[in-house]
Amino acid sequence: MLWIDTHCHLDAHEFGAESLPVAQHAAGLGVAMILIPAVEKANFAIVRELAHAAPNGCYALGIHPIYVPNATEDDLLALRATVETAMSDPRFVAIGEIGLDFFIPMLAEAAMRAKQEHFLREQLKIARDFDLPVLAHVRRSQDIVLKHARQIRPNGGIAHAFNGSFQQAQGYIDLGFKLGFGGAMTFTRALQIRRMAADLPLSAIVLETDAPDISPAWIHPGRNSPEQLPRIGAVLAELRGIDLADVAAQTSANARAVLPRLPLMESSHE
Repeated sequence: MLWIDTHCHLDAHEFGAESLPVAQHAAGLGVAMILIPAVEKANFAIVRELAHAAPNGCYALGIHPIYVPNATEDDLLALRATVETAMSDPRFVAIGEIGLDFFIPMLAEAAMRAKQEHFLREQLKIARDFDLPVLAHVRRSQDIVLKHARQIRPNGGIAHAFNGSFQQAQGYIDLGFKLGFGGAMTFTRALQIRRMAADLPLSAIVLETDAPDISPAWIHPGRNSPEQLPRIGAVLAELRGIDLADVAAQTSANARAVLPRLPLMESSHE
């Protein structure tokens, strides 16, 4: 069985010097691809280098909403220029992590909401201009991200760590997005997320860890890792009452459909 982790911050400081060994161990467990999103201009080169160093790495470029407060227009220009160069890189697959975060109080203030929305729109335009999908951060902001995506129309994407309603889910699906499910789904108290994981079309779901964050129930509050993805997939199989191999095959196919630039899986993991 082969798995694709569609969202993993493998460059995060929590991994220290273990990023590559973690990726290699995950590969041995069948995690054939790990998508590493950038969060700010300062780590554009870092995620690219890590994606090339890991046997199963690929990367996305973007400015995360949490980093928007200190970001400038020059950062958007740098992103566009870096993306233009990266289009010739087979390990580059998407624009991300971008989006809106209205959960953190400082980010929810009016001026910062406006700045976040400006950065989201400009990055959606970059995705549209280069025909790329986006990795969308939608915390407490599903409807507003959806509104901007409807207006600008990037080439699909993933609503990362999705925790909205069935109606919101359908809005993203209608725009060609998949919905990212991960560690939150493993908690029995996460009733709405588990209902969606069980009842949404399996064709709309991709798996992710968001490592080192959103650790699954069995290691919470410890450091999450792409090594946990097969077990997270087993929870999805249990919730849906289907075979684990079917979950691995369909979620991997979904990831490839929404991220058409994903490198081919290494035959050694088949």
